[in-house]
Amino acid sequence: MGSFSDIKHFNTLFNEYYKRFILFAIGYVKEVETAEDFVSEAFTAYWENRENLLPDTNPQAYILAIIKNKCLNHLQHQQVHFRVTAELKEHAEWLRQTKISTLEACDPDHLFSEEIQEIIDNTLKKLPLKTRQIFFLSRQQGLTYKEIAETTQLNQKTVEFHVSKALSLLRLSLKDFMTIGLFFLF
Repeated sequence: MGSFSDIKHFNTLFNEYYKRFILFAIGYVKEVETAEDFVSEAFTAYWENRENLLPDTNPQAYILAIIKNKCLNHLQHQQVHFRVTAELKEHAEWLRQTKISTLEACDPDHLFSEEIQEIIDNTLKKLPLKTRQIFFLSRQQGLTYKEIAETTQLNQKTVEFHVSKALSLLRLSLKDFMTIGLFFLF
């Protein structure tokens, strides 16, 4: 526990420098509450460590050094945050540009070309009969998985598996064509 003279010295120091240190911190962090927190934490650190400091330690310089470091850490953290945000924006812009380029390159005639239809037909022929039948019920007749399950007397999960299997094989077969083709055709 500090002596009465320690408390008196601390109060004098606090009263004389608190507002100055707040203004110093606000100059960097631009947020009053953050500045007040940093200054309060610095004064607290000084009070808690005062007995371990060298006798020639300047209290004002010690407290200001803590505030400076807190402001510096805060600004560096903001810089990292801004950099990550900028990278995310850049990635989002790249995705948007890719989508625009893909749509601009999209040729509806090509999507319905005989070549693509031939790839689809050949791929579907490679499917097991049950998978092909379920896929046709889903895509050509527009039945729901539940309706297909009732029609084929299979459970709904099995129907989902067969449709998923067919779509996976089609995606693989059409990988050299634009992805929009799959969405457009199916």
